[in-house]
Amino acid sequence: MSVAELKDEISHLKTQLASQTGPPPLPTNSPSSHALLLLSDSALPLGSFAFSSGLESHLAHHPSRSHTPIQPFLSLALQTLATTTVPYLLAAYRDPSRLQELDDTLDASILCHVTRRASTAQGRALLTVWERAFCGTVVEGNEEREVLAALSVELKKVISRPTPEVGNAQTTAFGHFPPIWAVVTRAMEIPIADSANVFLLNHAKAVLSAAVRASVIGPYQAQAVLGSGWLRREMEGLLRGNWDVEIEGAGQGVPAMDLLGRNALPLAD
Repeated sequence: MSVAELKDEISHLKTQLASQTGPPPLPTNSPSSHALLLLSDSALPLGSFAFSSGLESHLAHHPSRSHTPIQPFLSLALQTLATTTVPYLLAAYRDPSRLQELDDTLDASILCHVTRRASTAQGRALLTVWERAFCGTVVEGNEEREVLAALSVELKKVISRPTPEVGNAQTTAFGHFPPIWAVVTRAMEIPIADSANVFLLNHAKAVLSAAVRASVIGPYQAQAVLGSGWLRREMEGLLRGNWDVEIEGAGQGVPAMDLLGRNALPLAD
């Protein structure tokens, strides 16, 4: 075969290959991916950074802030969140019709009043964001939309309740963050594993933000921890360990964190 014939053959093969592969696919942004980006945004007005998760109390018992390692505390904070609330999140995602039941049961299981107050504040804030911003993206008649609306109605009945910790005869709604987060993410078509992962990641962001404001670490070090393989493995292990835990098996895995939480105060901006 001559050189000219070889060139013709190569050109023919290139034409065939181009016709088979076609143009490169255009980038897409699925609704679930878009929603995940929105809910993982630190600017989402949930008040997640208002509480230190016991870090302030932990620092008060440490002689030197400059030598306080943040990773051990963050590990315990994530373990506490995973063992106490992730089972409720997963249960609410798997069966949204249980939202009010899980909200009520979770309130009864939280012993630390500061943790309870932070959970209800963030849950109600997320419900407000859902109603004012995200609800319109979900079709009417959607089960998650209906159960969230029903919980919102119940929460509006608590105007006469003096504090989130005290119930009354009218309603047992409290508006805790984990089950509301689960139903909102399900309504926005975010997969359950992504929902739980971002829930833990957002908590890690809140703890690290508190550490930055307390001058324990710098902002770049905080980002290094967030981007580390250590944090990814820590979160993966906690989710695997609690993936099949029913709410009856949920409980405080680190009792000392409740003691720290009782002495936690809102951080000043």
